[in-house]
Amino acid sequence: MKASIRVLEANVLSKKDIQGFQRFIWRYYRSRGRRFSWRNFPDPYQVLISEFMLQQTQTERVESKIHEFLIAFPRIENLAQASLSEVLQLWVGLGYNRRGVNLHKTAQKIVEEFDGIVPSEPDVLRQFPGIGAYTSCAIPTFSYNVPTVFIETNIRRVFIHHFTDPTEEEVSEKFLLSLVAQTLDPTNSREWYYGLMDYGAELKGLLGNSNHRSKIYKKQSPFEGSLRQVRGAVLRVLAKEGSQPSHRTLSSLKKSLGDHIDYSRLLRAARALEKDGILEVSEAEDGAYLFTIVRG
Repeated sequence: MKASIRVLEANVLSKKDIQGFQRFIWRYYRSRGRRFSWRNFPDPYQVLISEFMLQQTQTERVESKIHEFLIAFPRIENLAQASLSEVLQLWVGLGYNRRGVNLHKTAQKIVEEFDGIVPSEPDVLRQFPGIGAYTSCAIPTFSYNVPTVFIETNIRRVFIHHFTDPTEEEVSEKFLLSLVAQTLDPTNSREWYYGLMDYGAELKGLLGNSNHRSKIYKKQSPFEGSLRQVRGAVLRVLAKEGSQPSHRTLSSLKKSLGDHIDYSRLLRAARALEKDGILEVSEAEDGAYLFTIVRG
């Protein structure tokens, strides 16, 4: 599927090209757009949670997890007041646990400094932990329908597919963002971006991942057997034990996780979690380690 689009010199699109592309995306979205719970009633708190979860997790997994979060923490004040251990117990299965830590810290900051109201200004949101260029723009757009300019993996795929030669490599982000800005429909930026994302997700299934032609493309390393997997396993064991310190030797922790994980990788995983501010690791005189989920 591809609209008839051509890019003029100096990366400037004609009015005709812009209107044609917009018609194409709107037709697609109205006939084949996806439906997710956080889109039904775009409450800023739900948008905040969904954007943190979606950073590196598939939509299908987020759909089920966000329901669990909203049952446990129905309001942002509930999330801010919860212990980090409680948040991380619910985060299990989403991976990249630092995102859960940052979501918790962000909720606390919003409650303490913004009376529980999610800010609508990208520059303000960029000051929050775990919020970068994309998320700082996506939250205002999806929460308040603010017309901001941003790009993520599915959007990037759409613009590479429609506006570049198939043989072109090292496509720059600056070029793609200029096209995103030119084609943005400010009358309903929220659903416009939904349409771009949904179409980009379908393109991947139909044509493969054209994002490998992006200048910033990095192939993700396999999860199975990785240090990320060990980190997640360590955190799952300790989160189940609550917020109280868990006095363990490496041997006892290894027994809980399985013999396939060696001592050195286990300690490296714990130290990595310590560096991320998730665990405190201390060594006792007898050589045992005290693993504690940081209170927050």
